[in-house]
Amino acid sequence: MTDIEKLADRIAIQDLLYRYSRGIDRCDEATLRAVWWPGATADYGTGPVDALEWSGQVVKALATMLRTQHFIGNLIIDLDGDRALSETYVRAYHEIPSDGGVQDVEVAGRYLDTLEKRDGEWRIASRRYVMDWNRNKPSTALWDGPMYGNLTRRGGRFPDDPFYTGA
Repeated sequence: MTDIEKLADRIAIQDLLYRYSRGIDRCDEATLRAVWWPGATADYGTGPVDALEWSGQVVKALATMLRTQHFIGNLIIDLDGDRALSETYVRAYHEIPSDGGVQDVEVAGRYLDTLEKRDGEWRIASRRYVMDWNRNKPSTALWDGPMYGNLTRRGGRFPDDPFYTGA
């Protein structure tokens, strides 16, 4: 494998992981499902499950939240031909309505992925999530007033987010 091919594979894997975050945060099930191979498994700490089934379930769960944002970084990819192992750090913010008011929930951890390239396309074959820490507190978000009230282009969910509407 040439250096150019290795670089192209790394970029394709990075793009795939970024698309996962978009699918999660926009509750875009089609985008989320497209990152997994059929038969892929996802284990977020409770044991492995079918990743495609998990995708539908997690989109429904996240849709009950006001907003989320998954930020990934510190990506290490170990390529071995058409197979790769990766470790990706993630910080995920969730704004959740509750009886006691809106809660800010932040979780940080790592995705440990096995990826496969089939017919020139990279997707995740299995994922294990490791939680490193979390933080939970009443929300301090401000949406009105002089500082934020004029910022009217705000993130949303599929299909209403500005990414999809072009607004």
